[in-house]
Amino acid sequence: MKKYRNVLIFSAIVIVYFILGLVFKVEINCPIHEIFHVYCPGCGVTRMLIALFTGNIYQSFRYNPLLFIMFPFFIFFFIENIISIKKERKPLYLKISDKFWIMICILLIIYAILRNIFPILAPTTI
Repeated sequence: MKKYRNVLIFSAIVIVYFILGLVFKVEINCPIHEIFHVYCPGCGVTRMLIALFTGNIYQSFRYNPLLFIMFPFFIFFFIENIISIKKERKPLYLKISDKFWIMICILLIIYAILRNIFPILAPTTI
């Protein structure tokens, strides 16, 4: 059970957060946007996921296009990590080259810059 502790804690936090967002409309504002008035690569993710879970695919895409496209990969790595813990083997994301993860970070940085230059990439408002 100790192996699953971090995964369970993370899952519980995410579930509670989205229940608060879906049922009670409670959302946490992005601290980067609040302090610096710029959009980070993650701005709009909460609204994106809530829209996705309520079936509004188009609006979900408009909140954060890049992470909407990357979302299936996050789900895959999350499920694969749980399976790896259960089978006591090394998770797949640890087997991937560091160059790949550096490219992902560069992509997110470029996306953050572009979404502050081009308004079409900024998260939409309701």
